[in-house]
Amino acid sequence: MRGGLLLGDVLRVAASGLRSRRVRTLLSALGIAIGIASLVGVLGLSASSREGLVRQLDALGTDLLTVGPGQTLGGEDTTLPLSAPKTIARVAGVGRVATVRSLGDATVRRSDKIDPDETGGLSVQAADPTLLATMHGRMLRGRFLNAASGRGPSVVLGAVAAERLGVDRPGRQVYIAGRWYAVVGIMAALPLAPDLDRSALIGYDAAARYLGSERSATLIYVRAAPDAVERVSTLLSSTVDPANPEEVDVSRPSDALAARAAADDAFTGLFLGLGAVALLVGGIGIANTMVISVLERRSEIGLRRALGATRGHVRIQFLGESLLLSGLGGLSGVALGAVVTTVYADQRGWQAVVPPEALAGGLGAALVIGAAAGLYPAVRAARLSPVDALRSA
Repeated sequence: MRGGLLLGDVLRVAASGLRSRRVRTLLSALGIAIGIASLVGVLGLSASSREGLVRQLDALGTDLLTVGPGQTLGGEDTTLPLSAPKTIARVAGVGRVATVRSLGDATVRRSDKIDPDETGGLSVQAADPTLLATMHGRMLRGRFLNAASGRGPSVVLGAVAAERLGVDRPGRQVYIAGRWYAVVGIMAALPLAPDLDRSALIGYDAAARYLGSERSATLIYVRAAPDAVERVSTLLSSTVDPANPEEVDVSRPSDALAARAAADDAFTGLFLGLGAVALLVGGIGIANTMVISVLERRSEIGLRRALGATRGHVRIQFLGESLLLSGLGGLSGVALGAVVTTVYADQRGWQAVVPPEALAGGLGAALVIGAAAGLYPAVRAARLSPVDALRSA
């Protein structure tokens, strides 16, 4: 007993002490497991969400720019010149250009019996036949507007518009500004252009013929070469309105998705803080368990000291129990966090990503918490004198 303890001896003695109090051991380990599972789960879900966002950006492209009217120095709304699409198309690096025009008070309804004020959050816009290709969109049903259908009472519905109107296939009719329009197609969702998802799109010729609309655009979508996006973005304002470039708004829709990633990072920090609190509570639970264990096992400590165990042996025994307890909780928490991440990511259609540093860090944090929680009880147990410990038995 005077010699140093081997690692195997420490583990065996520590495991024996934990097995004798299984319910208390389970509950204490559960506190650590919940804290570690929270940390691993938050990091895993954050990484999975970010990976999904990166893939979405890669699929949608970051080369889409929008050009819209801004405001004058006096705060008045401006309009885009009728020549804007053609001048933009001549800029080096620009691939495709498509325009839409909001048709103001026109509403789309499923029936002429519905109150015109019940818009359902939907709008009516005129659109170029090139809009679908420019947006890298696709049709769920039917076809997009072309030169022929764009001249008559034909309409293409965005994904949200079709759902709210209860239209699930081409051939149905909807009521727009006092006239029935035949639905020729339904678009798939466009994450970079949610306004189009909530729109009913008709051709410019039809808008002019039936609604008296002008031809100028209220929004222009521009696809630029990937290596020319930044340069094109800086040129668009002066290209559209050389005299007043500050009255033209140029934006990049993919920046909204990148901003969402930054917001996700902020929430990740918040949840990591909550996980750390749960881990701290688990550590306090282990410290409490070990203190009670020392009080209950005074006779065992006294007997071991009487048989020749040193203060160091007793200290290592109780510290080993604390580390083993927190290690079991840490392993369980890491496994639980990985499972939660995998299941949730699968439900959201993401690729499950559990960072290796989260796994190693989770287990390491558990052991650090265990060592800190067990240090005081171990020192207290080592300070008990054999005589006093046996007298209390």
